[in-house]
Amino acid sequence: MNILIQHGHVIDPASGFSQLSDVAVQKGHVLAIGQIPADFKADQTIDATDCMVIPGLVDACARLGEPGHEHEGMLESELAAAVAGGVTSVVCPPDTQPVLDEPGLVEMLQFRAARLHLSRVFPLGALTRGLAGESLTPMAELTLAGCVGFSQAEHGMTQTQTLQRAMQYAGTYGYVVWLRPQDVHLGKGVAASGPLATRLGLSGVPVAAETIALHTIIDVMRSTGARLHVCRLSSAAGVELVRLAKAEGLAISADVSIHNLHFTDNDVGYFDTRARLTPPLRQQRDREALSQGLADGTIDVLVSDHTPVEGDAKDLPFAQAEPGATAMEMLLSASLKWADQSGVSLMRALQVVTSAPAALLGAAGQGLGQLSVGAAADICIYKPSEQWQVVPSALHSQSKHTPFAFDMNGSLMPGKVQATLVAGRVAFELN
Repeated sequence: MNILIQHGHVIDPASGFSQLSDVAVQKGHVLAIGQIPADFKADQTIDATDCMVIPGLVDACARLGEPGHEHEGMLESELAAAVAGGVTSVVCPPDTQPVLDEPGLVEMLQFRAARLHLSRVFPLGALTRGLAGESLTPMAELTLAGCVGFSQAEHGMTQTQTLQRAMQYAGTYGYVVWLRPQDVHLGKGVAASGPLATRLGLSGVPVAAETIALHTIIDVMRSTGARLHVCRLSSAAGVELVRLAKAEGLAISADVSIHNLHFTDNDVGYFDTRARLTPPLRQQRDREALSQGLADGTIDVLVSDHTPVEGDAKDLPFAQAEPGATAMEMLLSASLKWADQSGVSLMRALQVVTSAPAALLGAAGQGLGQLSVGAAADICIYKPSEQWQVVPSALHSQSKHTPFAFDMNGSLMPGKVQATLVAGRVAFELN
């Protein structure tokens, strides 16, 4: 289908392009920007007056419910939530049931996702069998099946020798290891260590749980030459360790979730389980360091950390409630809100959710996260002047729990998605 997007402000964070232009889409790719060929015949025209036309967002961490968690989210519902938020590519962690440690499981997930014609899905393979941290998975076979990297998801590595072997193997073949740094012994609490957790009687997760694990991971990375992506940093000390590793020239990148960027442990309030998250929300100084790290490039990517949770699993005492929140529909607005609050440029705010996460995908991400001639026609059209309120019942995700719905009488979110194109097809259009 040929699509013409007219009168929009086109922004491509990958090249720095920013201009009022028309965009022509043909055969799933961007045919032209600005000067449209005279012989181009549009089957559909989208009026983008007063709108921004940007690359489709790439969410580098989103759980999709399948396989194994269909009671919390289905591929169809969660990918519908993705395109409603302008997200055209999703990286899925391997902690499904069963775990993504076999090529057949990866291929099945991609096949089911492709049939929906919604967002693209890029699975991460399990680094170890069953995420148990004992024996390595067949990484070469998983890569051929479509995995873009290897992760332990929320399962820490108890055996450093296994971690070293995994990173040696990954380094030999150029695979990227995605790890969230958390010491398995210190990280068993339910809230960030500090005055609030003490006052509420909640078991704490100290900053040392992140930094001890991060020291170990970076030391192993240094000795093996593997490429490392640090997932969902939560502390100021963690940001500083990544900054030092980058200054050393190590092949390391990092991300932060929209929750840790916008909320603190004070938002736990009186045991509000919508703030029961992993990693836990930390203090204001940590939030400020995460914001500064994202602004100066120490942290490369902003992720939604979308984790759908069913109602019964949240309607429990705080310590027993399942951690997680629905978030993909808030990713764009959370990035724009961060730009407004921190004073960073719109270009940087869009870069951390488009071209930067696309770069993490390696060859699989070529042509994604950018809006240029010849690139994949994955496009998000949003209206910057239109604010919206996070009303759980209106969300497309099967899960309705999110800390962004704390204040139902205020806290408007900037930027409303009007339409989303994936591979040149209209996957979402606001009614």
